[in-house]
Amino acid sequence: MGKNGSGKSTLLNIIAGNETASSGLVRVSTEPTLLGVSAALQPKLTGRENAKIGLLAMGLQKDEVAQLIDPVLEWAELSDAANRPMETYSSGMKSRLKFSIATAVKREILMVDEALSTGDATFAEKARKRMKTFLDDAGTVFIVSHSASTIQKHCTRVIWLHEGRVIADGNPKKILRSYNLWTKRLSVGNEAGAQHVINTALRRYSEPQIFLESEYQAYKNSTS
Repeated sequence: MGKNGSGKSTLLNIIAGNETASSGLVRVSTEPTLLGVSAALQPKLTGRENAKIGLLAMGLQKDEVAQLIDPVLEWAELSDAANRPMETYSSGMKSRLKFSIATAVKREILMVDEALSTGDATFAEKARKRMKTFLDDAGTVFIVSHSASTIQKHCTRVIWLHEGRVIADGNPKKILRSYNLWTKRLSVGNEAGAQHVINTALRRYSEPQIFLESEYQAYKNSTS
């Protein structure tokens, strides 16, 4: 989490392989998947055509896409509107379609850039259950969100990015307390108080040691 421009989306794009880091390495056990299909969808095309484009944009093969289009439209409750241009959809219908596409396939390493909104309040519980199942079944999940409640609900670890650097990393409850205090002070114009929260977080933060498995074993032996 972090304010706009702090580097959250850039970090996810680097992990996904969409951008190249200026330094450092990304080591993964399998190819990560970055959820977010909005850029691929076209208003002039139908819901069915957009479902196909969105699924292809997520890296699925054509035969996989063919099998998933109808379930995506059905879950989004858009089967009757499948052949209408997406520009005729309400904002809620568009959001449901994007959400359904983005959560159509479970991945071992999943990245969610910003909260996925479903638009309609009556649809929220159905979406919440689908997202919970999706998160439960993924091996590792990265979530970028401005919502402290979303982070608290889904995450066991939180990283706070500020102006391109990590300033806190650890238990969500503790870090979210500081983050909420920081946002509250900013909202009332208390910039000095907000900066004090940042400075305190920086003083408490220490970079983690990261090892390959072979390196970690050597480290353990050297400290035993």
